[in-house]
Amino acid sequence: MSKKIMVIDDDEAIVDYLVSVFEDHGYTTCRAQDGVTAYEVAMAEKPDLITLDLEMPNEWGPRFYRKLTQTDEFADLPVIVISGLSGIHLAIKRAVATIKKPFDPVEVIQIVRETIGK
Repeated sequence: MSKKIMVIDDDEAIVDYLVSVFEDHGYTTCRAQDGVTAYEVAMAEKPDLITLDLEMPNEWGPRFYRKLTQTDEFADLPVIVISGLSGIHLAIKRAVATIKKPFDPVEVIQIVRETIGK
């Protein structure tokens, strides 16, 4: 069974792009466009890894991630922060990587493979 990646970003074009990159490399995906919806989707879909934008409507990325990882099931869920904000490396200290937009999809796939495998 393929690993599942959840893409969370309020920019639909970025979500569509990342989903296509991940699916082209054999991963299953799910998506959300804000922190509130993302929590519900994560509970239902049980992703193996999350890519997370920081600045989103309804709930900021770090707040969503803190809330999600307070549940035992998601306490060690790896996250890759992908954001256009400066200082992103400080937003989620447990992030396996922080990537500034615009990003290189090859770099993202390499980090995903190193984190959760193929």
